[in-house]
Amino acid sequence: MSDQLCITTLRTLAIDAVQAAASGHPGAPMGLAPTAHILWHRFLRYDPADTTWPGRDRFVLSGGHGSALLYALLHLAKVTGPDGREAVTLDDLKNFRQPDSRCPGHPEYGHTPGVEATTGPLGTGLATAVGMAMAARRLATRYDRELFDYDTYALCGDGDLMEGVAAEAASLAGHLGLSNLCWIYDSNRISIEGATDLAFTEDVAARFRAYGWHVIEVPDGNDLTALTKAFEGFRTEAARPTLIVVTTRIGYGAPTKEGTAAAHGEPLGDTEAAAAKRAYGWPEDARFLVPDTAYTHMAAGIAQRGAARRRRWEDRFEQYAAEHPDRAAELLLMREGALPDGWGDGLPSFPADPTGLATRAAAGLALNAAAARIPWLLGGSADLAPSTKTRLTGEADFPEGRNLHYGVREFAAAAVTNGLALCGLRPYWSTFLVFSDFARGALRLSALMGLPTVHVFTHDSLAVGEDGPTHQPIEHLATLRAMPGLVTIRPADANEATEAWRVALTRTDGPTALALTRQALPTLDRKNYAPASGLALGGYVLADPVDRNPDILLIATGSEVHLALEAHHELAAEGIAARVVSLPSWELFERQPREYQEAVLPPAITARVAVELGVTLGWDRYVGRRGTIIGIDDFGASGPMTEVLSRFGFTTDAVVQAAREQLDDLSRTSVPVP
Repeated sequence: MSDQLCITTLRTLAIDAVQAAASGHPGAPMGLAPTAHILWHRFLRYDPADTTWPGRDRFVLSGGHGSALLYALLHLAKVTGPDGREAVTLDDLKNFRQPDSRCPGHPEYGHTPGVEATTGPLGTGLATAVGMAMAARRLATRYDRELFDYDTYALCGDGDLMEGVAAEAASLAGHLGLSNLCWIYDSNRISIEGATDLAFTEDVAARFRAYGWHVIEVPDGNDLTALTKAFEGFRTEAARPTLIVVTTRIGYGAPTKEGTAAAHGEPLGDTEAAAAKRAYGWPEDARFLVPDTAYTHMAAGIAQRGAARRRRWEDRFEQYAAEHPDRAAELLLMREGALPDGWGDGLPSFPADPTGLATRAAAGLALNAAAARIPWLLGGSADLAPSTKTRLTGEADFPEGRNLHYGVREFAAAAVTNGLALCGLRPYWSTFLVFSDFARGALRLSALMGLPTVHVFTHDSLAVGEDGPTHQPIEHLATLRAMPGLVTIRPADANEATEAWRVALTRTDGPTALALTRQALPTLDRKNYAPASGLALGGYVLADPVDRNPDILLIATGSEVHLALEAHHELAAEGIAARVVSLPSWELFERQPREYQEAVLPPAITARVAVELGVTLGWDRYVGRRGTIIGIDDFGASGPMTEVLSRFGFTTDAVVQAAREQLDDLSRTSVPVP
C-alpha cells in the first residue's frame, strides 16, 4: 500500500507541475512512476544526504522531457544539496519551468542537486551513462573494487532509441561487457506525431541481444513484482549490460488521453487531470499533495539503505587510505577537480627547427608527458589514434589501462567522454576536425555542463590536400568559436601545442577544443620571437618591427602564423613595419583586460590583415571594416597540399600584397591634420 501511495504521489506531482507551468510532458512520468519508484525505493544505492558521494549509483533520465518525474523523485526522497538545502522543494515544483526554479524544463547538471547529467537531446544521456559505467570500471581497476562497484541506470524512451547516438553507445557498451550498466526502456509506443509505428517498428529486444546485452522484458509497467525481479536480474548479471524493456501506457490514468500522443507534450487540462486523480483514488481537487507516509516510506528505502552504504564506503576508504596513501591522495585530488603538484614540469619544450613537426605530433608528446603525472588522464579516438597521435605509450587498453577505443563512433565518443568527466576523471577524445560535426550534440552538452573535457581535432585545414572537400574543414573553427563556454585553441608550432595542453588541463570551468595540423610546421626560435607561453592569454605579439612602431598588424592562427611571419620579413625589407600577432584562442583573448587586448591590437593601427584557413566569418572583430581577411568561404578541392593552398590564395605573396594594399588604401583615404 505504501508503494502505491508513493507511485501515486509521483504521478500527481508530475501532473500538477505541468499544469502549473501550462507546459511540459506529463505522460511519461505517469506511465513510468512505478518503475522509477521501485528502482529508487528498493535498489538505488544512493544517500539523499550526499549527492556527491563517489560510491553512489548513478541515475540518468535520458528522456529529459520527462523531467517532472525526476524532480518528484528528488523531492520525495528529500535529496539535499551541498548547501544543506532541499534539492527540490514543493515551491520549486510549483514553479516548474520558471526562471527561478530548480526545476527547469529539462534536467541541468549543476543547477539542480541530484541531477547527474544534463539531458534532453534524446539518446545523448544514454551515451553519457555508458561513460559513467566505464568510469566505474576504470576506477575499480586502478584503485579498489569495493570503492567503485557502483551501477549506472539510465531511463529512456522510444525517441532515445531511435537516435543514432544510442545505437553507437549500445554497441560499444555491449562490446565492453559493461555489466554495471542498466538501461530501462519505457516502451509506450507513442511519440509526438502519434504511434511510433509510423516510423519505428523494429524489434528492440532482438537488436540489443545482437549487441550482446542481457534483455529483460516487463509486459506490464504497473506490475511491481515483475519490476522487482527485473532489477534483481540486472544485479545478478555479471558479464553483459542489461536492457529492461518496460511496457507502459503513456498518461496512465487519464481517461481520454491515456495511450495517445495528446499525453506526451502538453498539460492534461484541468478536467482530465481531475479525472486522472479520481482514477488513482486521489483527491481530485488536491494540488501538490504529498502525504507524510509517502516521505517516510521512501526514506525507509533509499535513505536508510544509502546512508548505511555510504558509511561502509567511508570506512573502506579510510582503510584503503591507510594501505595505499598515494592512491588515496589521487582520489582526493580527483574529487576536488585538482591536479598533482608539478604535473606540468615534464611537458616538452622544443628547440628551434626549420623543418619542425606537426602540431598533432607535438601535442601527442605533450599529452603523454602530462599523462605520466596525471594517472586519471585517459582517452582515445574514434578509430584514428595513429593519425591524431593520442595513444598513451606504454599504457594498456581500457579497463586495465587508459587507452580507449571508440571505433567509428564520434558522437558516442564525445558523450562517453562527458560521462567520464562527470565521474571525476580527466578525459579526452579525438577525431579529424571535419568530423566534429558528428559529435556536435555532445560537444554542446560538455560546454553547457562546464565539464573540463578535451576535444582533440587534427587535420585542421585545407592542408589535408588530396583528401579533398569532404575532409577539409572550412566552417568548423567558426562553429566551435560560436559555442558558449568552449575554448578553441589552434597552436602555431610545437611549443604552442605544449602550451595548449597546459591550458586545457588547468581549465576547470569548461571544455577545450584543440585544432591541430597534419602537416609539419617550423618550430619557431623563441630567442627571436616571443615565448609560446603567450598562448595562455589567447593572443600575443609574436614579432614586432625593430626600433619602430608598427604600420600594420598581421594576425593569424595555427599554420598561417608562419605565412604572417614570412610576410613580416619581406615587408621589413621593403621598409614596411609589420607586427605579427599569434591569436590561437579568441575565447581566451576576449577574457583578457581591455588594456591588454589594445596593447596587442592597438586601436590606432587600422591597417590590418588576418589570415586563416577557414571561413572569414567573425574575423571582422579583429580587422575592422577596413581590414583584409584572407580566408576561404567556399569548399576546398582535392590535390597536393601546396597546390591547393596556392589555388585558394594562402601564400606569403598574397599576405604581402594584402598588406601593401591596406597601407595604400589608408594613405589615400587619410585626411591630413591641419
